[in-house]
Amino acid sequence: MRFIDETRVSVIAGSGGNGAISWRREAHVPMGGPDGGDGGNGGAVVFAADTGLNTLIDFSFNPLIKAENGLPGGPNGQTGRSGKDSVVAVPVGTQVYYNDELIADIAQPGARWIAARGGHGGKGNAFFKTPTNRAPRFAQSGQEGETFEFRLVLKSVADVGLVGFPNAGKSTYVSTVSAAEPKVADYPFTTIRPSLGVVVLDDNRRFVIADIPGLIPGAHEGKGLGIQFLKHIERTKTLMQLVDVASSEEVLRAEASGEITDDVLKAAALEQFDAIDHELRSFSVELAERPRLVVFSKCDLELNQRALDLCQANLEGRGHQVLGISSVTGSGVKQSLEALYNLVRTGV
Repeated sequence: MRFIDETRVSVIAGSGGNGAISWRREAHVPMGGPDGGDGGNGGAVVFAADTGLNTLIDFSFNPLIKAENGLPGGPNGQTGRSGKDSVVAVPVGTQVYYNDELIADIAQPGARWIAARGGHGGKGNAFFKTPTNRAPRFAQSGQEGETFEFRLVLKSVADVGLVGFPNAGKSTYVSTVSAAEPKVADYPFTTIRPSLGVVVLDDNRRFVIADIPGLIPGAHEGKGLGIQFLKHIERTKTLMQLVDVASSEEVLRAEASGEITDDVLKAAALEQFDAIDHELRSFSVELAERPRLVVFSKCDLELNQRALDLCQANLEGRGHQVLGISSVTGSGVKQSLEALYNLVRTGV
């Protein structure tokens, strides 16, 4: 399934039914008078946040959303049936723009927002009966429902955003620590859309983690998967940056030539960290300054463990917590989750 995080939709609420013009006609009631009923109200278009969705792709195929019209009133004072609301599921984190102005931010699970209100039903002629006008020969028409064209933008809602180069181990980590099941494979750009997972610790402590597709240099300018996915970490409270030098081109070349020195490993690790940090900072300084846990992944590999030992003091000196993990063996995973929970709740 393609990932779509921005689209346009047209919403049309139902129109109200017309009021009826009717006269009471019964035996032995020679002057029954008006008895036309009111029209029913038109249905509304409602957006409802659904935690089971993470893309706006359905709206690409069905960009027109209509609610049901109200039915006209009837004789004997019968009120027309109101039109059914059109309740449309949207992903949690959907923002609604009208004329480039943000008018709704549907960021809470189960939240509902009325996108277009239905028109009121018209009054029947019975409503207009007065002592001085006992036989009104007119009724109201139903009001038209509201009609809008909106731009929908999806920004994932998560406490923790995972960032790092492609193939750094983000998808494996998410699948290990949460109920999410992202695609995992041994090649770059495994993740083609953000995946959300719920991490549950003991004492029922929990937080939501988002696997953000791999960033590359120039992402803030739209290169690679670019800004399309950088904006999905704008809502996060903290970041977890994964570093994996074992997949670095420089390290692979050095390994092939048998010249892997501490200087090569340290330079490769810090270059990888700085490249992602630059993309974050270029996109949003405020985002780059959020609490961040730096994790050296795949530390079951000797190269990554060495790189962690060489770089830990440097990165801690920049104000970051630094850990090493292995999603394969489970080493360090629990410690990383506790550190993330503390960052989410306290920022330290």
